[in-house]
Amino acid sequence: MITLLDDYAIHQSPEPVSRPATSDRNFYDRWYFSGFAADGRFFFAAALGLYPQRRVLDAHFTVLVDGVQHCFHGSRRAPLERTEMQVGPFVLDVEQPMRVHRLRLDDAASGLACDLRFTARSAPSEEPPSRLYDEDRLLMHTTRFVQFGCWDGELCVDGRHVAVSAAMGVRDRSWGIRPCGEPEGGAPGLLQRAPVVYWAWVPLNFDDCCTQFNTFEDPQGRPTQLAAVVQPAYADPGSIPAGRDPGQREMRDAVLRVHWKLGTRHPSGGTITMRDDVGAHWRIELRPLATLLTKGIGYQHAEWGHGLWKGELALGHERLRLDELDPLRADHVHVHQLVRAHLRAPDGERTGVGILETMCFGPHAPSGFKSFLDGATAEGTA
Repeated sequence: MITLLDDYAIHQSPEPVSRPATSDRNFYDRWYFSGFAADGRFFFAAALGLYPQRRVLDAHFTVLVDGVQHCFHGSRRAPLERTEMQVGPFVLDVEQPMRVHRLRLDDAASGLACDLRFTARSAPSEEPPSRLYDEDRLLMHTTRFVQFGCWDGELCVDGRHVAVSAAMGVRDRSWGIRPCGEPEGGAPGLLQRAPVVYWAWVPLNFDDCCTQFNTFEDPQGRPTQLAAVVQPAYADPGSIPAGRDPGQREMRDAVLRVHWKLGTRHPSGGTITMRDDVGAHWRIELRPLATLLTKGIGYQHAEWGHGLWKGELALGHERLRLDELDPLRADHVHVHQLVRAHLRAPDGERTGVGILETMCFGPHAPSGFKSFLDGATAEGTA
């Protein structure tokens, strides 16, 4: 079917935009946003995911305030028109590509409402592509970029209005192939028989720069994907360069050491050490202010997982208190932590705020984890 985007010179295959070039059922196209008060008063995240071969469009919005995580979930039959980015009361508008996005929600059942505008303060930074094979099958092949920004607007939680002004945030865009939706049948692959994953993602906002770290590691702690960059931040979005920022610096090497909370797989802090292209040392110390379960935006969610068919339109909501939940349950391990960051750079020190995301299932020798979901035996460093 021909749609509005077919009027732009963006085609990557002989097919219309509404038909993915791959027939893989797990093809997806996804937006993620987060925003936070520097003092931890609020921490929110939102996501919108399209799964065209599964005919599903789903959306999530979650806010952590006063120790309670309020969650909205929505799912619908995917529209063929790619510019239609609405799931019930959840609406995402790309007002200016790579510069301004608007997020709106008004859902009485969950008690959540917002009208928020994300304005970029950095150029988009492309991460290394993610590829994962399950024996000989390509299970994951994705592209993702990260962009830093500020939020303005208003949040409303159970009738309590929260003004949002110049709140720091980050977003990412990813697309490609990764496991989603209802599980497949047939003989299980190796990763289904012995699931192992260690992922860490650390985007941080400082006044005049932003840093980004990401890694996958194997059970011995050896990186299978690793990237770390420092890039300029801009007060005026009109000054952001188009495409890749020539001021972006890729680190020669980088290591994240995580401190784990006793009996859990949640961090209690961490340190990133890096060397730049001239061999100068950078060090970032991380101190958590708040913890958000990514279950609130669909990850590992039994009912509202990504790409699940829920019918023509389905809406849901829930409330979570981390201090009342088992931290070693599979859907409680993957977390986004709001962190205070202290950067020691060659040109001076800075204090900032950002996210420490961790997801660790299975053995990980540097962390002392030996089975699928054992907890840390001591407050230690990976």
